Amino acid sequence: MRTALFLFLAALTPGQALAANQVALDNSVFIERVTTDAQGKQRILLEEPKVVVPGDRLVFVLNYRNAGAQPADKFVITNPMPSAVRFANAGDTRPLVSVDGGKQWGLLSDLSVPMNDGTRRAAQPADVTHVRWDFQKPIPVGGTGKLMFRGVVK
Repeated sequence: MRTALFLFLAALTPGQALAANQVALDNSVFIERVTTDAQGKQRILLEEPKVVVPGDRLVFVLNYRNAGAQPADKFVITNPMPSAVRFANAGDTRPLVSVDGGKQWGLLSDLSVPMNDGTRRAAQPADVTHVRWDFQKPIPVGGTGKLMFRGVVK
């Protein structure tokens, strides 16, 4: 599904206006379905979501392309998690995540969340409020790439 509804998934951090004008972003979301063929082999299909229900696994895909005349340096893409979706994973990429609405960032394994009694517990995927990719190298002119993360409909 490619609609304006999902364009909110790629929000740039403050100070990234120049890079935002250079890098074209295209967001898509798919439902991940596992099917079994006649020989018993499982296949993963990505389908356009017409209707989603709790438990559906979603794959969010972000394609980017530097359409500018200069490399896009220190580029950051921040994706808020939709409120109806629980973060599952980001494949083999290691994005930074936030569990406090985007105030602090880190690897999920390094974060914690406060408990009502004043203690803290290790952050879990369900605590993720935002996903962020900080590009360590400039995106060259014409450079393209794809990022993804998975979520589960609550």
